[in-house]
Amino acid sequence: MRKLILLSILAFSFTLVGWAQIQTPEQFLGYKPGDRFTPHHRMVDYFEHVAANQPNVKLVQYGETNEKRPLILAIFSSAENMAILEEIRTDNLKRAGLMEGEPIHSIPVNWMSFNVHGNESVGMEAAISAFHSLADPNNTRTQEWLKNQVIIIDPAINPDGRDRYAMWYNQKMNTTLQPDLQSVEHNEPWPGGRANHYLFDLNRDWAWQVQIESQARLKMYQQWMPQLHLDFHEQGINNPFYMAPAAEPLHEQLTEWQHEFQDIFGKNTAKYFDEIGRFYFTKERFDLLYPSYGDSYPMFNGAIGMTIEQGGGGSAGRGGFNAVGDTVTLSYRIEGHYTAAMSAAEMTSEHADKLLEEFGKFYKENSTNPKGKYKSFVVKGDQNPAQLAKLLELLDKNGIQYGSAGNKSGLKGWAYQTGQSASFSTTEQDVVISAYQPKSVLAQVFFEPNPQLNDSITYDITSWALPYAYGLEAFALESKVNPAGEYQTPAFSQNVAGKTPVAYIAKWQGTRDAAFLAALLNQGIRVKYPEYGFTTEGKSFPAGTLLITKGGNEYVADFDKKVTETANKFGITLATTQTGYMESGKDFGSPNIRIIQAPKVALVGGAGTSSLGYGELWHFFEKDLNYPLVNLELDNMGRYDLSKYDVIIMPSSWGGGLDKSAKEKVLDWVRAGGKFIAIDNAVNLFANQEGFELKTFDTDKEEKTAEEKADSLRKAERLEPYIEGERLAISGGAAGAIYQVDMDETHPLGYGTGGKFYTLKNNSSKYAYMDNGVNAGKIVDNDSYRTGYIGFKIKETMGGSLAIGSERKGRGEIIYFVDNPIFRGFWESGKLVLSNAIFLVGQ
Repeated sequence: MRKLILLSILAFSFTLVGWAQIQTPEQFLGYKPGDRFTPHHRMVDYFEHVAANQPNVKLVQYGETNEKRPLILAIFSSAENMAILEEIRTDNLKRAGLMEGEPIHSIPVNWMSFNVHGNESVGMEAAISAFHSLADPNNTRTQEWLKNQVIIIDPAINPDGRDRYAMWYNQKMNTTLQPDLQSVEHNEPWPGGRANHYLFDLNRDWAWQVQIESQARLKMYQQWMPQLHLDFHEQGINNPFYMAPAAEPLHEQLTEWQHEFQDIFGKNTAKYFDEIGRFYFTKERFDLLYPSYGDSYPMFNGAIGMTIEQGGGGSAGRGGFNAVGDTVTLSYRIEGHYTAAMSAAEMTSEHADKLLEEFGKFYKENSTNPKGKYKSFVVKGDQNPAQLAKLLELLDKNGIQYGSAGNKSGLKGWAYQTGQSASFSTTEQDVVISAYQPKSVLAQVFFEPNPQLNDSITYDITSWALPYAYGLEAFALESKVNPAGEYQTPAFSQNVAGKTPVAYIAKWQGTRDAAFLAALLNQGIRVKYPEYGFTTEGKSFPAGTLLITKGGNEYVADFDKKVTETANKFGITLATTQTGYMESGKDFGSPNIRIIQAPKVALVGGAGTSSLGYGELWHFFEKDLNYPLVNLELDNMGRYDLSKYDVIIMPSSWGGGLDKSAKEKVLDWVRAGGKFIAIDNAVNLFANQEGFELKTFDTDKEEKTAEEKADSLRKAERLEPYIEGERLAISGGAAGAIYQVDMDETHPLGYGTGGKFYTLKNNSSKYAYMDNGVNAGKIVDNDSYRTGYIGFKIKETMGGSLAIGSERKGRGEIIYFVDNPIFRGFWESGKLVLSNAIFLVGQ
């Protein structure tokens, strides 16, 4: 393999003349880049060293990870540009219409992000090398480029995952290079270093900003609004190098210039690779549709977003054999990313004026003449203020403007809930998001009911419309609807402790309410819920409403103060009643008023389970609910004392999940009164098993019919050209198809849903209604489909299938979620249904 020479590569000429105070990476770290993996803190030390000795480099700590590692940006340019850095920053906001005034200077911003995936570990090493070359005042070529741009380098988006991988690898690696991929250093243990502390894939979190790293980074991004963003990754060791242009499907909102510059960059980078005989590919695999990537999100914000993928990945380590027997070394991988970074700096410099011109044009044209079909979106605000507040919080994070819809009638739009056109009226409580605004494209993408797919082979989910994710009634209009004024969040009346009522009453509608319940239980306060709706003192409440009664809480010191202060913390207005005698419904002493016992919850993880699914649940408990959770290892389930837990949750799993003895132990625990929640593929632990209600097919006839159809399709596929194999393979899968699920509001799993839930389907699983179980959530018919890609082989069979259900086993219960209800932490409406399963079912 070609050895990387950091300061002399391709056509670039780098010298050390006059470079006395700033050390090279090798001088500072004590080893050549590529000899080992650099710990995150040593990278920070080096960046601080350069910044301290180079006046044209500004180092900014923009946040901190869950494991308390700093998140940093290096901002640098020419001395002249650094002197007007704040003006350059605000110029971009003016070009985007996010700030009043006209831009003064013509300096674009080039932002490069490394190591969003921790075990795609060449990223930070390449960032160190690129940073050194670009900041070197004696490097005449890079200094010339810096006259025409500001460069921002984020050397490690995901420091926690990066150090998880690097520390493990540095402990396991052989001193002598060992490229045999069977060697332990090439085989990471679960969960690997890809994800962050909470095992979230940060490259899917740009738009949703569920994780603190994303929140901090996007706050900085919104302050700069760069013209270019490069996102550096690694792919499998047998792939060479991928770079822009991106693959289809390309979202229809992207401009000709965004396509053109990707091609400009790709050709320039290819030129350097061709000179040294390196292989690469473009226009394959990595598309620009899903809005929460490090390339697509900048694209929808007017920038040129590009994914860069070097072959290698976590299995490559310092060096590993690829399929043809070549050793893919860390030095070689650094060279690839380094070359792309230099190429991007060069092309930004050469096309600086055009980048700025097209950036301004993007915002001006879209804010005055939106390209998408739908020009306005109205979200009803009267049904679930808690969920609406969560949605508006997301819009604020992304700089999307909204206002009050005002009192309007005679409107017509596409209704998300029904999937059909409908007439409607608005009130002051409703929110309107107009596409006639600076963040026009991003707003349209977030709310578009049916993203247009010009190719069905995609790299990620194909639907994400926010009204479904938040479970809110909404409409998409083809006409312009101007806000009537600023949206005023409904006034929150502070709860005041006074004379203790017979009961405090709280709605049960969203994550906020679940967090309120968790906080009460953490304080030892007894909470109940009614199995039937009731009316008291002229006010009506549905089943599942939270009741915090005086009776049963006499032992709680400062009861009223604790309840009211906790409600105020979560913004919940409490109702009260001075009687337990109901005007309709069950009296508060009825056996149908259930006590919510504070459950002891365990989460199963480890090899054989989805680390991402595990992380979503872990984060939900710790950050959304702030409720205690025990983490168990799948391999040890047969040895644990399960009697310590009331609820066990198992995320998606494969390979059989629990072994035979562990499964029997779990079932004994369920029969004794435990509650087991199986999510996604984990439901297959029980499907089609003797003694269980969950079946893949309803009848032998249906199974036979399905097999006949499958056989017919297999015969047809044998006649298709070989090249169509990948396309045929996805015809039996789903990539984020949204279905309406009809919820049984009389069962605790359906409480607070209003009878509907929208599931995001990423699997092809179909289960029959249970004869002796609870079919709490059903995909009633094929008309329940709303949007997103699902293969033709399974689309027509989804109707009449189970989405959410439960069955009793002895004194306990097994709950089935066919799909992941809290996908990536942004599927907000599913958090309530999951909370139902955790806290209310089986009480």
